[in-house]
Amino acid sequence: MSFRRRDLFLGSLAAAVPLSAATIANENRKLGTTEWQLTKVRPNAPKNFRTTLIEGYCSHQSVEAGETLRFMVSANPARRFHLHLYRLGYYGGAGARHLTTLGPLQGKPQPEAPIADRRLRECQWEPAAELKIPADWPSGVYLGRLATIPESKHEHSWESYVVFVVRDRRKAAIVFQVSDNTWAAYNRWPDDYSLYTDPRHPWAPSVAVSFDRPYGKYAQIYDHPLSIGSGEFLLWEFPLAYWLEMLGYDVTYTSNLDMTRPEEFLRAQVFLSVGHDEYWDPRQYDNALTSVKAGVTHLYLSGNAVFGLTPFQPNSSGQPNRMISREGVYGGMYGAFSDYFKFPFPTEGPKANKLIGAHSIYPFNGGADWTCTHPKHWIFDATNMKQGDAIPGLVGWEFHGDPADIAGLEVVAEGDALSGGVRPAHYTSTIYPGPKRNFVFNASTIWWAQGLSSPPGHMLPWSHWVRPHGPDARVQRITSNLLRRALKP
Repeated sequence: MSFRRRDLFLGSLAAAVPLSAATIANENRKLGTTEWQLTKVRPNAPKNFRTTLIEGYCSHQSVEAGETLRFMVSANPARRFHLHLYRLGYYGGAGARHLTTLGPLQGKPQPEAPIADRRLRECQWEPAAELKIPADWPSGVYLGRLATIPESKHEHSWESYVVFVVRDRRKAAIVFQVSDNTWAAYNRWPDDYSLYTDPRHPWAPSVAVSFDRPYGKYAQIYDHPLSIGSGEFLLWEFPLAYWLEMLGYDVTYTSNLDMTRPEEFLRAQVFLSVGHDEYWDPRQYDNALTSVKAGVTHLYLSGNAVFGLTPFQPNSSGQPNRMISREGVYGGMYGAFSDYFKFPFPTEGPKANKLIGAHSIYPFNGGADWTCTHPKHWIFDATNMKQGDAIPGLVGWEFHGDPADIAGLEVVAEGDALSGGVRPAHYTSTIYPGPKRNFVFNASTIWWAQGLSSPPGHMLPWSHWVRPHGPDARVQRITSNLLRRALKP
């Protein structure tokens, strides 16, 4: 489909979306800017994860209006800096709106994080600034662009990000849960310390990671300079948020932590799991399953979701929910996983496919075309997809398979994803009915959002010799069909 035809299609979708609340639509009429993007980023070394020139983290994963957020920043050498704050969205295609600038602020070198028990790296930095969240800041994902102030005409202004969520408590059509537990799990800051770098095994039990540290530059699949300090939101999740806000959907945003409270699921008609949503606290799972039974529709526009069991724990200062520890696997050592895992885990969670419809399988990694196998299903209305038609490269780099035995569950797309280009793993995209005209859809790919939009600064990923092609009218229509059915009065 040509760009012109696709744009016309998007315009027709926008006209069809009912605005049940004006919050997001009004917000996106405000002036946007592309200046939220990092321009000058210099990691310590070509393949390093951090930039000690300017880096920081926030005191909380998410905050409400009226709460105070602290920004911990280190600059080495000591430099003054500005902190430019933006809300991410559509904003006429610019991708963000500038809210305020803090500073000039004085930056200084902050202490290195020692290696603690369970290979934990936890910073205890002094705050460089704090901000009481204004009442008129709507829920969303916010970036702070840290920028040093040159002291002479020969110096550059070096940059990195901090990232946080502003949440609210209102009733909304859609709740968009960012996958920040997984961002923390894969974060290798400062020097290769993530849940995956324990010398015993990549999936060693009872290792821990802290939210009290900057997000290093992303170190898997591809090299994206905008990932330094922003977790993985810009990589896998932003294209969905951009698309939803472009079309005026009534959406509110939360962190993984927020979903440990059952009321967060129940205040929306639709729950979204997005991108790489691998790590959940057990309370998230229990609340999610309860909400399906209560009539909430779930859309797992994600892959490898609900796999690692990671309870939240307090940091060394006693602040709750500032670290996660890998304590188990949802479903235990099912299938071929017994050939991969080398250690027992302290905890075993319930099977993820009982919630999602399918779950992670081994081999984990691979890629494939997303192939239609049930063209008469309503999710394919107006897509013109026939049996065997495929969306190139959409499945990757992790996915779901092994459908659950749930009454009414249907497989709508399936095929073999090749791990390393040679070992097949059978992915399945599924949908099953809930008890109150709701349903649960599983896209079975981390890259679903890549088929929806391509915001400013976005780079398409590739893995295992497979890559998605970017926005596709069929992915847009399927997602629209799902939301239209879920939001029907």
